[in-house]
Amino acid sequence: MSMDSDTSVNRRIPLQERGERRVAELLEAAASQFAEVGYDAATMKAIAKRAGASIGAVYQYFPDKAAVASALRTQYANEMEERWIHLEEATAGLSVKERVQRFVDVMIRFMEERPAYITIMDAPADSRRDKKARDRLRERLANVFRTRRPALSSEQAYRVASVSLQMIKSMNILYTNAKPQERLEIAREYNLALTAYLEKRLGS
Repeated sequence: MSMDSDTSVNRRIPLQERGERRVAELLEAAASQFAEVGYDAATMKAIAKRAGASIGAVYQYFPDKAAVASALRTQYANEMEERWIHLEEATAGLSVKERVQRFVDVMIRFMEERPAYITIMDAPADSRRDKKARDRLRERLANVFRTRRPALSSEQAYRVASVSLQMIKSMNILYTNAKPQERLEIAREYNLALTAYLEKRLGS
């Protein structure tokens, strides 16, 4: 490789890193804006202002607000998957009841740390991109269930994972909309419901 080629590569890497940092800053600003005013009231101009960027810089990376929300959903799905990986390792050998408790705790902590999570889940979706992220989470959870009960077929495990995630999604919405003093009781009720369901499907 020529010296000119080496120089060209070295010039591109910092530009890529700066671009990644800028995208991260824009998504962080968007998350704060969505959490504060909701998806419908948030604007690209407000997101740019919160990020300390020009509106042109925002459009350079995202064609519209729906694309911003979709990118946040993908980011959150990736973060959630990482937490689940650690959870799987930490709860190996525990009972279904104990694992469900840890699972619910992780989800609640995630919502507390990501207040825009529920808002963007109801935003217009990039169906192909979002479906890919959802399917990946369901497949991971289905694999956990098959490890727990090898007799489950892939289709059965995926169905149980889908139902479980739908239950958690409904808990997320109720938990977020509830008064702070009611949230612990809502989490307990869903803990009971999910434990009963999974013990029936996977055993205790």
